[in-house]
Amino acid sequence: MAVIEKALTVYDTYLRSEKGPRIPESIWDNEIVPNAAIEMKTKYDVSFGDDIIPTDQDLMNRLFMAGMDLLTTVGIYNVDTERIIKVTEDEVKAGLKAAPKEIRLGSHNDMVILAPRKGNSSKKPIIQGGPTGATVSEDIFVSMFQSYAQEPIVDTIVSGVMATIDGVPATTN
Repeated sequence: MAVIEKALTVYDTYLRSEKGPRIPESIWDNEIVPNAAIEMKTKYDVSFGDDIIPTDQDLMNRLFMAGMDLLTTVGIYNVDTERIIKVTEDEVKAGLKAAPKEIRLGSHNDMVILAPRKGNSSKKPIIQGGPTGATVSEDIFVSMFQSYAQEPIVDTIVSGVMATIDGVPATTN
């Protein structure tokens, strides 16, 4: 009987980010990920042609398999610890199964429901604005988010990270 993996907890991920294989970020960015991506492109015969969004079901399946293989082959890099968080395919599948089917973001008139959409869906996509984890100068932080919030098309805002707080650089550890 096969052992069924459980979804990773935050604590599991923390432990792996402290004890996983250590590697410099430049090696991760410039060698490991690009080389593995090229390998997956070849292995799964991934080619888009002129189509930005694939509509061919076979290609979509191969893209998913390539993504899963890439994730389980290279893992996830923690830039703070310079370590790789390794995951198994069973753990990824358990995480996908345990993930909520929809998420309610915001409140009252500003609430939107983030849920999966199928190809060519008539359902309006959620539009997220913001710097999505990028470093943002403290002197424009508030005005930048206000600008995103004022755009009628933007449903949610994904935060950036202030480079400084009161002029002091933000650091980890």
